[in-house]
Amino acid sequence: MSWGTDLWDQFENLDKHTQWGIDFLERYAKFVKERLEIEQAYAKQLRSLVKKYCPKRSKDDEPRFTSCLSFYSILNELNDYAGQREVVAEEMGHKVYGELMRYSQDLKAERKHHLQEGRKAQQYLDQCWKHMDNSKKKFERECKEAEKSQMMYERLDNDINATKSEVEKAKSQLYLRQHMAEESKNEYAAQLQNFNAEQWKHFNVAIPQIFKNLQDMDERRTVKLGETYRSFAEVERRVIPIISKCLEGMVTAAKNVDERRDSGIVVESFKSGFEPPVDFPFEDFSQNIQRTGSDGTIGTPKTEGGKPDPKHPISRTKNKLWLFGKKPKAPTLEDLSHLPPEQRRKKLQQRIDELNKELQKEMDQRDALNKMKDVYEKNPQMGDPGSLQPKISETICNMEKLRSEIHKNESWLAEVEGKHGSRGERRPSADVNHHAPHGRESPEGSYTDDHSQEHRSPPQPDPHDFDDEFDDDDPLPAIGHCKALYSFDGSNEGTLVMNENEVLYVIEEDKGDGWTRVRKHSGVEGYVPTSYVEITLEKNSKGAVTYI
Repeated sequence: MSWGTDLWDQFENLDKHTQWGIDFLERYAKFVKERLEIEQAYAKQLRSLVKKYCPKRSKDDEPRFTSCLSFYSILNELNDYAGQREVVAEEMGHKVYGELMRYSQDLKAERKHHLQEGRKAQQYLDQCWKHMDNSKKKFERECKEAEKSQMMYERLDNDINATKSEVEKAKSQLYLRQHMAEESKNEYAAQLQNFNAEQWKHFNVAIPQIFKNLQDMDERRTVKLGETYRSFAEVERRVIPIISKCLEGMVTAAKNVDERRDSGIVVESFKSGFEPPVDFPFEDFSQNIQRTGSDGTIGTPKTEGGKPDPKHPISRTKNKLWLFGKKPKAPTLEDLSHLPPEQRRKKLQQRIDELNKELQKEMDQRDALNKMKDVYEKNPQMGDPGSLQPKISETICNMEKLRSEIHKNESWLAEVEGKHGSRGERRPSADVNHHAPHGRESPEGSYTDDHSQEHRSPPQPDPHDFDDEFDDDDPLPAIGHCKALYSFDGSNEGTLVMNENEVLYVIEEDKGDGWTRVRKHSGVEGYVPTSYVEITLEKNSKGAVTYI
């Protein structure tokens, strides 16, 4: 079916129909816009919800329970899901709504053009009809005037009283009117022929072509609507796989909830490390009263002076009764001694690990600066090697500070781990630093071949380890001497301060704990790290050997 042949006389109705089609397309575009606004608002609300229930946390507040981790995993998946809703809104806005609005503008311009052509054709046909009608009316008037002239001529010609001049004048007027009527007739015939030709051309060529163009335009509009309907659904379909993965991630997070592990984390988080208190002994204050009764009366063992046995655990536990009551608030101390032993150990170990990471960064920076300095020295045109020295010095200074902090925290860790008592029970990790192998890093910073010990500082002795070792009145004889390779601050009790290149007497060898007992020329004795000195024992001493 063709609009040009079947609807040749329905110009006004086609005008209304094409306008309705464009209005419907814009109505659908408005629907898509409201839908994508809903998607945007939904995604925004989801992201706000995730942000509300997943606030920023410090590193110490990071959740460790599987139920919390799973919940935060679900929040992350929900955040990704919100992102997919944003993708849906963006695709709808670009591929559906935007395309519809652009197409609507094109349709309006095309429709306007076709309708203007139709109106122009109709106006031209109306103009031809008007010319034909005017010529017809003129022909009619001229014919009536010619009939009047003929009647006048015949009346005068039959009138015997009329003069010859009057008859001739009437005859001339008749000939004139007849001539004008003939010209009007010819003009009317020409205009009629022209109008009929234009009318045929209008209804058989111009209007069918214009209506066919309108029909093509309307059919393309219908096809475009179908395509955008499909695009509307495809936008949603494309994100379904990713949304499915988000949902699968939520299910996996739910499966990762482990009640046993959470219970273990509770134990790990709050375990104090204290031993449960033992029974309180009976304290008999009647032992000094003279007994008069039977000697077989059951009594309690006597202790000197009626005092409780100082070796009994009561002396160690009576100050820890807060375990079963309200724990007193203690100020935060640098060595974390305000914490229970187990919690203190974990915090100290965590602090040592962080310091080691910072030390590694400083070492990497120092190495990079040294390499750059070598490049500048070999290629002076690339830069001044001296300009890097302040930065290298600053890095080495930072490394020394970090080593000092690690040294201090490791001594506290050794204390809390209970590695004290006899010197043979000190931290076994000290054996690692007993001898500094060739290529080992010095405190000032150079490469080491033993990566596992790269950040370890010499273990610090427990102050109580040395309390009883300096009580002898007679000084021990020197069995050798040693030279300090590095400076040592000797900040802990029982240790000795020494400067680099200082020569000391060796009075007791390293017993395997990483410490050597030495004496200064002034007679002051103490322990220094074995890896900090170069030891030379006397040849006549037992097991003479040189440590470097």
